[in-house]
Amino acid sequence: MAIDPKELRQAQLIMLEMLVEFDAICKKHNLKYWLDSGTLLGAVRHQGFIPWDDDIDLSMPIEDYNKFIEIGASELSDNIFFQTKETDPDFKFDYMKLRSNKASIVEFHEKDREIAYHQGVFVDIFPMLTVPNSTFHKKFYNGIFESIRSVSAISLHTPNGKDYPEVREKLVKALSLMHQGWDKEDLKVIYSGEMPDVAAWFDIDEIFPLSKIVFEGLEFNAPKNPNHYLGENYSFNFMELPPKDKRTIHAHEIEIKK
Repeated sequence: MAIDPKELRQAQLIMLEMLVEFDAICKKHNLKYWLDSGTLLGAVRHQGFIPWDDDIDLSMPIEDYNKFIEIGASELSDNIFFQTKETDPDFKFDYMKLRSNKASIVEFHEKDREIAYHQGVFVDIFPMLTVPNSTFHKKFYNGIFESIRSVSAISLHTPNGKDYPEVREKLVKALSLMHQGWDKEDLKVIYSGEMPDVAAWFDIDEIFPLSKIVFEGLEFNAPKNPNHYLGENYSFNFMELPPKDKRTIHAHEIEIKK
């Protein structure tokens, strides 16, 4: 089912509203975050959304992420549902999402399935850790992420996943025990296991201090060196548009609520 470009654009602008609200809360509470993945790529390559993108990706240091979990439900407006395993028990994932009450999305991995959790268009928020810059830690990180993916619920990135939350919790905990904080040199910044996608790692000095980047005519936080960040995340030349058959989209269906 093809998504109507006008409808997709409406959904993008709703997600942008969520990002603006999230940014204001982070400023109010002095929380760090930055644009990540396709959202950062969109800012660098398009100065806004990748034209076919249908979500927003953000990352936060684990400490700021945990603080947002404490305040998110009380700080967000009624237009946004704050989705975690605690606020939405049917939600099968370990990271948090902001879900819009103004528009819904059916992702391809949800097609023809009975879904009980909130399905508003979303902003993904990923917690980040640091580990020492060593061959051992790189191998450990890659290995544990492969294991986490194998016990994570079905999603766009884990199409063959199995949902074993107890096993996953232990693996995520093992990774978190290696966290070094943010005040040492020669550290690598990594995705924590709550989001079992690509096990990319980044030089801490290329992320901090955070910079500003224009996204849809507004300024948001970005890694100090977006090119380093994107280069570690993507194996291809990220400044070149991919062929049409490689333009990944989550959505099977989007509905703007009247």
